[in-house]
Amino acid sequence: MLISKELFFFVRSKKFVLLGLISASITISQAFILSRTISKVFLERNVLSDIQTLIYIFIIFSLIKPLINFLQNTLSHSFASKIKSNIRTSLLNQIPSALLLQERTGSAINTFLTGVDKLENYFAKFLPQLFLAILIPLFILILVFPIDFITGIVFTFTAPIIPFFMFLIGSIAEKLSQKQWKSLKLLSAYYFDVIQGLPTIKLFNRSKEVLRKIEEITNIFRIKTLSVLKIAFISAMVMELTATISIAIVAVAIGLRLLSGNFNFAEALFILIIAPEFYLPMRQLGISYHSALDGISAFDSIKELLASSNRNNINNNNEKIENLTSREIGLFIKNQSPINFNSSEISFKDSKNWIKSYLETAPIFFENVTFAYNERNIKALDSISFKIEPKKITAIVGETGAGKSTLMNLLLKFFEPTEGTIKAGEFNLEDINEIEWRQNIAWIPQNPHLFNKTILENIKIAKPEASFEEVVESARRARIHNFIASLPNGYYSFPGEGSSKISGGEAQRIAIARAYLKDAPLLLVDEPTANIDPITEEEIILDFFNLFRDRTVLIIAHRMDTIRKADRIVLLQNGRIAGIGSHDELLKTSDYYKKIFKEQDEKQSPNIQ
Repeated sequence: MLISKELFFFVRSKKFVLLGLISASITISQAFILSRTISKVFLERNVLSDIQTLIYIFIIFSLIKPLINFLQNTLSHSFASKIKSNIRTSLLNQIPSALLLQERTGSAINTFLTGVDKLENYFAKFLPQLFLAILIPLFILILVFPIDFITGIVFTFTAPIIPFFMFLIGSIAEKLSQKQWKSLKLLSAYYFDVIQGLPTIKLFNRSKEVLRKIEEITNIFRIKTLSVLKIAFISAMVMELTATISIAIVAVAIGLRLLSGNFNFAEALFILIIAPEFYLPMRQLGISYHSALDGISAFDSIKELLASSNRNNINNNNEKIENLTSREIGLFIKNQSPINFNSSEISFKDSKNWIKSYLETAPIFFENVTFAYNERNIKALDSISFKIEPKKITAIVGETGAGKSTLMNLLLKFFEPTEGTIKAGEFNLEDINEIEWRQNIAWIPQNPHLFNKTILENIKIAKPEASFEEVVESARRARIHNFIASLPNGYYSFPGEGSSKISGGEAQRIAIARAYLKDAPLLLVDEPTANIDPITEEEIILDFFNLFRDRTVLIIAHRMDTIRKADRIVLLQNGRIAGIGSHDELLKTSDYYKKIFKEQDEKQSPNIQ
């Protein structure tokens, strides 16, 4: 339905409707003045001095009306911009990262940017015009019925024809618009994939095949767009034809009565002038109707993301998105924060220092935790139980697909366990607000992402209020300060998009400096020395363990040097725990661990694959 309950919830400002009514009142007043002026000049033979006052009033109204229209448009676009800003803020702040991982990057970008932009026509044009299309014709009918009952009847019976055809044809256009939007998402996703993979495409000589695919997808989008436009043009023609015929009926009826002498000329002229104004709001609604269709189609994608985020359960969500009420969706966007569906959620907003102190001494428990992805039939984690000791370094070891990354995502609250519980001390992790939980976690991924901003800004992401001196101290601790200082612009240098202007080891040290600056009690790390040469690797490992020795650290480890230095090792095999202990203990008790160690020793490589 084009009258979206979720979007309609936002309409709280009545100013643009009031301005529209004022503009309509001015138009009716002008029609009245013009009809009286013409009648006085041509029938009553008045001179200029007799109608001078009417002319001045007409000119004043003519000057005021454009100003009213300008204010109305400015207000509606300002209102639309505010809503778009709120929606984008909600998407950026509240959508779980794991949910975005399920979307293709190009498709997600299209929803965030183009999708939200398409809502402007809905808020700035369609919704204001919808109110005016209801109120202005009613206002004119109230004025016309006392003057001419027959014209009032004609208006009453012809007015519904325009919206009837609009919605009849528009329902077809709405389905086509949804298909067009899906094609645009597919096109955006594919283009983005191609841009990211251009070197690979060139390397394997697949350019012609990719070009054919782009041509095919583009052609599909073109056909669907033309289908929508064809319906839009047909709808516009029908509405214009209906309005023109309706005005003609009014004109003929008035003309016949004027010829018979049964109608006052001034009143007849007044009705003829305002007759187009009676149908104009409905015609303009029809024009804005089709531009609003794109916004509704785009909002369907936005609503799916928002609803999934509010439910906060990607894997066990048996409720359909439509089960969210319009008010819940609306409030979520309007307040820029999610609705609290779980009354037991623990909030530490006023006690951030308390939770930080608590995590410094509290162990983290995995109790029979199971997790399965929707698209897979196997369990990524199967009834695992272990404890992460406070202020100790715990290494997660296992082959590819053992469940290491899934375990880390559960701790980051990107996912919720399918079964079992994760506890921070005595508190269930599900009951802790995810934003406040992450405020007390530092995260160093395998390939840290540095934004194409200054190095200073990239480090300060962890602590925006940090002083320059604090940033420098963090860089010194991570042994990257000398490198940064050697750059022409120092901390104001840009690392380039995708860290293209610096090496992998330098990017990793900036990530370590960022983690140190955050000063979080819990540090999660995904092999900080992956894809780094052995010399740099050894330096980073040594610095890393010295720097974070007094923190609770959970590290996904692939390299033996990293594994040996851990206080405790959790060995994963096919989603289950195959052993827990130190390096020496596991060598004595675990055949699987000994096998891994032997393979690495034979290969003389630090990688566990």
